[in-house]
Amino acid sequence: MIEENIYETPKLHVEYLLFHYGSDEEVLPWENGPKEALGFATRTVSELLRPELLPETAGTRALDLGCAVGRSSFELSKVVEEVIGIDYSMSFIETAEHIRQHGSVSYPRVDEGDSFTPCTAHRPEGSFSERVKFEQGDAMLLREDLGSFDVVHAANLLCRLADPQRLLQQLPALVKPGGQLLLATPCSWLEEFTPKDNWPVGSTFEWLKERLLGHFELDEQKDLPFLIREHARKYQWSVALGTRWIRRSD
Repeated sequence: MIEENIYETPKLHVEYLLFHYGSDEEVLPWENGPKEALGFATRTVSELLRPELLPETAGTRALDLGCAVGRSSFELSKVVEEVIGIDYSMSFIETAEHIRQHGSVSYPRVDEGDSFTPCTAHRPEGSFSERVKFEQGDAMLLREDLGSFDVVHAANLLCRLADPQRLLQQLPALVKPGGQLLLATPCSWLEEFTPKDNWPVGSTFEWLKERLLGHFELDEQKDLPFLIREHARKYQWSVALGTRWIRRSD
């Protein structure tokens, strides 16, 4: 593991605010850019979740693991009554909570060198701040009293864990029978985050199936491109493996 958590740095903090909340024009001003990769933190919910499978009874719950600065948690609040967003980065959690309480937060978008444009991240329209709770936590060692959920969402988290198997082992207890597990990962396995002994051998998709199919049914698999802006002329374009799994009844 790296000594410094890069997700606590100002650079990543600003990039993730833009990644989660920036308008299409703020993120990508170029006409010939990959526009289908915009809005990832919204699309991992809208393209993977099946709302019709949620129970009609009261008290629906969602868990957003690796919630970062909170956009997906707010999106989940549109369809469930309680959302818990957990991230290892305290600065991400503090920012997500500020947006929850105050509706927005300002940040400087990097344009080039020392040139910046002031931007504002707004809590998404139609979300319910009172349904959302954010807390700092470790996805590999979750508190035991979390309970179980109708939806567990984890986007771009697995390949940033030191031991992703520890999270996978917790999932059957976290997802209610009939509930949905929504996973997205770019499969970017790096030794600075995950020791090589803990990487999948071969295909990440096959590795997930091997470990999840005993308790889950694979309901959807799709590619989810995403775009992270570093500055006006430099971007990270990636394609996450998106999957939806339905918890089997034991």
